[in-house]
Amino acid sequence: MRQQAPAWMVGMGHGATHWIAATFYLLIPYMREDLGFSYLEVGLLGSTFHVSSFLANFGSGMVVDVLGKRVAIQFLSLVVGAAALMLFGLAGGLVVLFVLVGLIGATNNLWHPAAISFLSGAFPKNRGYTLSIHTLGATMGDSLAPLCIGALLAVMTWEKSALIGGIPVIVVALLIFTTLVRLDRDPESTTTRRISPGDYFRGLRDMFTDKAAMGLCLMAGFRSMAQNGLLVFVPLYLADILGFSPFYIGLSMTAMQIGGLVAGPAAGVVSDRIGRRPVVMMAVTATTLIILLLALANNEIVFIGGASMLGFALFAMRPVLHSWMMDMTPLEMHGSATSALFGVQSGLSFMIPALGGWVADVYGIGSVFYLLAGFMMVANVLVFMLPPPPRHDDETAA
Repeated sequence: MRQQAPAWMVGMGHGATHWIAATFYLLIPYMREDLGFSYLEVGLLGSTFHVSSFLANFGSGMVVDVLGKRVAIQFLSLVVGAAALMLFGLAGGLVVLFVLVGLIGATNNLWHPAAISFLSGAFPKNRGYTLSIHTLGATMGDSLAPLCIGALLAVMTWEKSALIGGIPVIVVALLIFTTLVRLDRDPESTTTRRISPGDYFRGLRDMFTDKAAMGLCLMAGFRSMAQNGLLVFVPLYLADILGFSPFYIGLSMTAMQIGGLVAGPAAGVVSDRIGRRPVVMMAVTATTLIILLLALANNEIVFIGGASMLGFALFAMRPVLHSWMMDMTPLEMHGSATSALFGVQSGLSFMIPALGGWVADVYGIGSVFYLLAGFMMVANVLVFMLPPPPRHDDETAA
């Protein structure tokens, strides 16, 4: 267990990044009501998160792979993201909120190349399991934030809730910096491996001409479109259609995340043993069917039950997809490979909040779930077309 301590610490940091995003999503209904936003306007606000995350991809992977300061970069991403969240209450309007949400999206993207390449280099023989710890942290953040912030919203304004919500993230950032930053100074550690700019661009060319790797990125992008649409519109559906209180909205969102606590680590371990492709195929098919169930649900019990089931399938895929991408690329390019994966996800996801907002305004918010099920059907087709990947990395690395 002691040898796994860095993985659990980085997993906690990943949970903090998702705590920030989950807090933002939970605040949306109350920001909309207080500031008088339309569904389209809050959709555009959600799209800003993904646009800034996408734009950050153009430099984040290179920074990680060339500098090799993976722990310092993780610390920076948490501190800036937390500060942006804490300033929500001072925004006063849509324009400043766009800027702050943009900072959250950019730093959220900066986290992933640094953290995933750090773990992939440190635990190459148990990559699926280790990256499942990383996604387990994400699920914890996604689960705890709705409960905690939902409880805060029941007794105070959304502005004060945002301010308090940033404090735990700062604490986690300081813990990571004090316990892991020494690894950034160790030239023998695989977590600090770096390459020259020339080698970086040659590796980047090879990666972007690899059809299997780019196909995986595209499939993950369609999956991410559905996931991010659910995160935006499930709280709005619960508040506006089912009339749930803030606490019960938080509880319902937590129920959707609980499945990932079990499914993520289990899927990671199984994928280490039988391969990534069959695990992803099963999960993506189940996700499609369950979203269709949500679209057809006509009462709150069926909807909440379906959302709880959704977590098992939807979040089981995350560590397996990340591990699959790491399997395909050389160790020294893992930061950029992560940027490519998350870049495609952000590039496709940025349109979903705005598109879903338009669908909700015109056809009703329930129609959004048909749209999201359609995206998952595309992901189904793509995953069946992907070949089993060859292993490019040095599995004997320490």
